[in-house]
This record gives sequence, structure tokens and C-alpha cells, in this order.
Amino acid sequence: MEELIFSLQQFPPLLVYLIVFAVAFAENIFPPSPSDLLIVFAGSLVGVGHGGFIPVLLAATLGSTCGFLVMYKLGLWFGRKILDDGRMSFLPRGAIHKVEAWFRRFGYWVIVANRFLAGTRAVVAFFAGMSDLQLGKTLLLSFISSLVWNAILISSGYTLGNNWKQIGDHLASYWKIMTIGICLLVLVFAVRSFFQNRRSVKP
Repeated sequence: MEELIFSLQQFPPLLVYLIVFAVAFAENIFPPSPSDLLIVFAGSLVGVGHGGFIPVLLAATLGSTCGFLVMYKLGLWFGRKILDDGRMSFLPRGAIHKVEAWFRRFGYWVIVANRFLAGTRAVVAFFAGMSDLQLGKTLLLSFISSLVWNAILISSGYTLGNNWKQIGDHLASYWKIMTIGICLLVLVFAVRSFFQNRRSVKP
């Protein structure tokens, strides 16, 4: 990926847009991926006149949204089957049902925040499909979330120019904080579900 990032400045703008689209798309299917850093660098290229702000923004946002759609469809088509086949037997069935119920209630808000969360983009999309959230509304919110996040990244790269790597350091710190926070929330949820299940099986 690092070689690809530095090779972008040698490519014509149209190829840059296609690569940005492809990497943003793939991130939703094969996380984790340093797509955010590539988008920042694309913004720095825009700053020196190698490409346009709107085309880069649209390429990144459409790539993210299309990748989200693929994971949504996988969750819709196979999420329930995976549970029924017992392939996730290591997860308590009751806890999964609670996550689904919670997602049906708050899932749209999670989708809005999805691009700002670390390592959850594919999982959120999968659960959105598995929970059968409304497709049109889900895609619109995913598009808006991606649009805002990508606009921030591209603007940062545009502003910093050759110092775009500074954003990478800030992103790394941001992702670490977000990952720790998400892990703590998952842990709290798991512990709470465990004790609730123990109480429910007591005579």
C-alpha cells in the first residue's frame, strides 16, 4: 500500500480516481486497510493540481458506499444462515439476538457514525443487512457518513500538502483510542449478557 500511495503521483488523475474508488471499496470487504491514508495523500495531490477535489471525494465516497452495500447484502443473504448453521457457536445465541434487537433500534445512528469508527465498518454493514434495515435509508446514511469523513481527509491532505504524513500519525492515535473504546463497550455488553443469562437459567 505504501508503494501504491507514492506511485499515485505518477498516475494520470483518472487512474488515481479509480484506485481511490477501488481501495475505499475493498476496505469494507477486507478490513483493515489503510484507505484513509491513501485518501489523504490523494487530497495532497489535489493541492498541487494533480486531480480535482470533487472527483476524488466522489470516488472515495462511492467506493465506500458500494463496499458497504456488498457487506449489507452478504449480511442480508447469509447472516441468518451462518447463525443457523452453528458456525458462530462460540457466540451466545441470546447475545446475538440482543445485538440484532439493539441494531434495529439504533442501527441507523450507528451507520451515520460508521465512517468515524475504527475497524467496525464491515461489521456494521453486515449487521445492518442481517437486521434487515431499510436499504434505501441505510445507503443514504452510509453515503452521507462517507462523504463527510472523506471530505475531512481530503481537505486535510489538501491543506498540509507535502506534510500529509502528519495526518497518518493523528489517524493512528485516533484509531487506537476508538479501538480501545469499542473493545471496552463490547466487553461491557458481553459481561452484562453473561450475567443476565446466568440469572435467567436459575430456578
